[in-house]
Amino acid sequence: MNLPKLKIGDLVAKIPIVQGGMGVGISLSSLAGNVSLNGGIGVISGVAIGFDQPDYFKNKKEADIKSLRYHIRKAKEICNDGIIGVNIMTALNNFEEMVKESVKEKIDIIFSGAGLPLSLPKFVKGTTTKAVPIISSGKAASVICRSWDRKHNIIPDAFVLEGPEAGGHLGFNLDDLNNPKIKLVDLLKDVLESIKPYEKKYSRKIPIIAGGGVFNGKDIAHLIKLGASGVQMGSRFVATYECDASDEFKQAYVNCTKDDITLIKSPVGLIGRAIKNNFLDEVELNKRRPEKCIINCLKGCNPSTAPYCIADALINSQKGNMQHGFAFAGAQTHRIDKIVPVKELMNELVTESKKYL
Repeated sequence: MNLPKLKIGDLVAKIPIVQGGMGVGISLSSLAGNVSLNGGIGVISGVAIGFDQPDYFKNKKEADIKSLRYHIRKAKEICNDGIIGVNIMTALNNFEEMVKESVKEKIDIIFSGAGLPLSLPKFVKGTTTKAVPIISSGKAASVICRSWDRKHNIIPDAFVLEGPEAGGHLGFNLDDLNNPKIKLVDLLKDVLESIKPYEKKYSRKIPIIAGGGVFNGKDIAHLIKLGASGVQMGSRFVATYECDASDEFKQAYVNCTKDDITLIKSPVGLIGRAIKNNFLDEVELNKRRPEKCIINCLKGCNPSTAPYCIADALINSQKGNMQHGFAFAGAQTHRIDKIVPVKELMNELVTESKKYL
């Protein structure tokens, strides 16, 4: 049996795989464009996207807009009419400006998490851009649907459900993450049930894209059998030649062991999953302190109490300076043993999936 296509409104992806948006600078136009070119949905991360602009530290907002515009256009050139999305966290201080510019550039999809994107409809309603919130529970799905329905008379075009095994900032507390009973498959059932009243009211399906710890074709087939319309994968795409990260960043994925993957407390107050290294060891020993807020990127960050500047750390690691940064990663990253082309990875995932459907 073949994998079903992923339909989000009038958008149709041949392969139901969404490449997760990964910042800072891990998924830009090269990765997103090539995932889309090979049948999936490629996603550009909007967080601190202007980091490599010469004027970034003087005029962050303009640099971010300039880079966002560039990477959307470049990804579209690469993918040859494929589907391109951008991930814009609600926690960004320039959330509204980034969303408006994305819509102006006719981005296919805006994915938005790190908070509830309750204001997103006012920017995308009446446009061709699809709005896809990122959630971690059925409760969050219900809150968003209810708000969008009451205030804007619309519902999300889809949801991305991120489970507890995802990388980066997580929508769970530490107790939940250490609770083996909280699993992606159970969260999926909860979300599918919670959206039924809104699917009925609007007479259309809300596709659920499940992610967090999705590693191979067997995982993909299992989630689709349980009702997911597609999956989101991040870590597997880091270990590709087309990924926008430095070789040193990618090698951290290839070299890590299961014991290297750990939960950390981010300066913005969220729990995250990352690969242990000397930098994070020094953070734990309180040997890393930010000299100043370099770019004022996230709403929840207080430079006076932050143990380190997360923007500075992630920019360093993107560029390969792992002594002054670290890599966010999913729970199954230790299973990655080599770097491959995006095309090879996509073909492998599709072939594996067919065996289990």
